[in-house]
Amino acid sequence: MKGKTSFPPQEGAAPPSRCPDNSAFKQQRLPAWKPQLTIASVLSSFFLIGAFCLTVGVCLVLSANSVREIQVDYSDKCSDCSKLREDSSNWNKECHCSVNFTLKEDILGDVFMYYGLQNFYQNHRRYVISRSDAQLLGRNVNIQRSYCAPFSTYRNGTPMAPCGAIANSMFNDTIDLFYNRNSSVIRVPLLKTGNSWWTDKNVKFRNPESYNLSSAFAGTARPPYWQKPVYLLDEDDERNNGYVNDDFIIWMRVSAFATFRNLYRRVRRIQQFAEGLPAGNYTFQISYNFPVTRFKGRKHVILSTVVWSGGSNPFLGIAYLVSGTAAILTGFVITGIHLKLRKKKTYFQKQ
Repeated sequence: MKGKTSFPPQEGAAPPSRCPDNSAFKQQRLPAWKPQLTIASVLSSFFLIGAFCLTVGVCLVLSANSVREIQVDYSDKCSDCSKLREDSSNWNKECHCSVNFTLKEDILGDVFMYYGLQNFYQNHRRYVISRSDAQLLGRNVNIQRSYCAPFSTYRNGTPMAPCGAIANSMFNDTIDLFYNRNSSVIRVPLLKTGNSWWTDKNVKFRNPESYNLSSAFAGTARPPYWQKPVYLLDEDDERNNGYVNDDFIIWMRVSAFATFRNLYRRVRRIQQFAEGLPAGNYTFQISYNFPVTRFKGRKHVILSTVVWSGGSNPFLGIAYLVSGTAAILTGFVITGIHLKLRKKKTYFQKQ
């Protein structure tokens, strides 16, 4: 029988070496730049970084302060509608209220309308994952295997479209803005499309393919807290209906904080609103549908402009100011320590 012949290792033979090869790379002899930290380079770095952060921080704070914004809380002013909405049996009853306010100065430029919610926690883990991304892409999926429960199907097995707690709790107040000029009331033209991110509108959300939208959602039902099915969110614009509705897409991008605002509309700059919103008396006409009393929440409408740095949030500017101040103070501390040690060294040299 033929086979390989193995020879035992010779006695006294040295074991194979595990040392790395004697090369410049493995022995770390490659040329490298090793900075020589001197007191001059360290101090100049701290002071330059501090000056840069302070300059950027001042610019950001001034930019945020230049934003024109007005915020109207309508939680208490629509208290009758709020009481009506707390009873779930009144879900199909309409309730309207109006809130008057005055602009003392013109708001020039692009004006954005936001709705704001307070004490509404969208960052709970079970709430955040309660959705079906495959369903929102228009695919025919078994949502019972998703994280949508208990908002996945009804007792008779009819699937909800869209499913999940996020979609079910969608903000559904309708807000219109009117300009009271002399004795006439003028509706302010508002844009309801173009408010969501391009990637959301064209990549993450798709309607099921069918010859019309109502047939695409045949065999499904609206979520429990919705007043109409998803294919009727915008009956006037087919490109803003169903899963690709801007209001729905914006709501599905959950907030990390309990107090937040979402973009609702943009003022269309035509006719007397070509330069923005003129000073005068205005009225918000609100169709009240979203209840907030049970979780002690508040609702706001915000009219705001934007600048190159964004909205009126000064946090980033304050962060730069704090960082710049800390860097400069650290530079002064290091300078003091250096002078003290140099003075002590000189004293000992004289001794």
